[in-house]
Amino acid sequence: MKKFINDKLVPMVMKFTNTKIISALKDGMMFVLPFLIVGSLFMLLANIPIPAVANAITKSGWADVFNQIYQSSFSLMAIFAVVGIAYTYIKNEKVDSPFSGSLAALGAFIMLLPSEIKPKGGELITNVISKNWTAGQGMICAIIVGLLSGFIYSYCVKKDWRIKLPAGVPPAVANSFMALIPTAAVLVVAGAICAIFKFVAQTSFAEIIYSAIQTPLQGITDSLGGVVIMTIVMSLLWWCGVHGGAICGAILTPILQSNMSDNQSILDAGKKLTVANGGHIFTQQFWDNYLCMTGAGIVMGLVIYMTFFSKSSALKELGKLSLVPNIFNINEPVIFGVPIVMNLYLLVPFVVFPTCVGIISYLLMQWGILPLFSGVMVPWTTPPIISGFLIGGWRTALWQFVIIILSMIVYWPFIKKYDQFLLNQQSAVK
Repeated sequence: MKKFINDKLVPMVMKFTNTKIISALKDGMMFVLPFLIVGSLFMLLANIPIPAVANAITKSGWADVFNQIYQSSFSLMAIFAVVGIAYTYIKNEKVDSPFSGSLAALGAFIMLLPSEIKPKGGELITNVISKNWTAGQGMICAIIVGLLSGFIYSYCVKKDWRIKLPAGVPPAVANSFMALIPTAAVLVVAGAICAIFKFVAQTSFAEIIYSAIQTPLQGITDSLGGVVIMTIVMSLLWWCGVHGGAICGAILTPILQSNMSDNQSILDAGKKLTVANGGHIFTQQFWDNYLCMTGAGIVMGLVIYMTFFSKSSALKELGKLSLVPNIFNINEPVIFGVPIVMNLYLLVPFVVFPTCVGIISYLLMQWGILPLFSGVMVPWTTPPIISGFLIGGWRTALWQFVIIILSMIVYWPFIKKYDQFLLNQQSAVK
């Protein structure tokens, strides 16, 4: 089994992970994360869940300032995504002036958005950019445009389709002219796509992508089956020694962030955030603070046993070293130190437990026992219970505490058996 995994499965997964598209998507989406966290924190400040404090902030006028910061970060996530993905793609191709290419991608993205809105009961407003399309609603369009623009720009530069000026010309001027043809190629292709959808489909490219791709994808992932499949895949990849979070995150992050953005839109519209009102369960917070709480596999119970109850010296010392990082959701020392990788003793709890947590959490949110997540995010290193309280209130924090207790119960018999195995080896050496 280990030979099959090492010789067949792992190389195949690594090959997929290192493809140009997945690398650009995975690393490019990281450009979005700081803005989401900052925007979420200011939205939390504008809507502190303590009525007296919230009213005081609103009356003072600071709520408007905090909301403006939130709108200028969280509501522009698709713009940050298209720039980050195009920049990363061009940079990975080792092409000069990736920033110019990312700006070309931004221009192409804006070109392909709807350029008019019609408020309910109002007249058509033209030449505008709606924040609905620069937020989660335009995320899949941003991904496609970012990848396509990165490819076109890199292709033109590699073919040396550039205007070269004499050596005496200042570098800033020379670089702008060298980027002229690749930038024009990106914008011309985007213009052709815009024209096709305008005259043939009587709509915009972004609207078609949203209805034909993004909406179905959000529906598929935001389901109990989607939670189960992605949790199992992530856990199995980690068990095989592959970074399951990076691989699954590259695929899921745009969708989960779009789900989160839709949830916040429901609240912004003055509606109650419920499943009945179109709220999504499977969001970025669900992934970070339930499925990956204390790291992949939800291994806090394992670390607690190793630190305080282990009999083998190797596990006990590793537990002491891993406890603090694990509190901050870092569990690589455990995965590769115990190791959990290729360890048949720990395969069952490592895969089954987070899957069960995902199922139970999903059902509790669907039934209204746990709240759905709004647009509030916290850094993924925020310790559990604290993170739960900040993003979902006391019910979410309490559920995280229960998960930790369950983690101890589930991992206990498996790690105890492995501990005895290591202790026997330790005694044999002596």
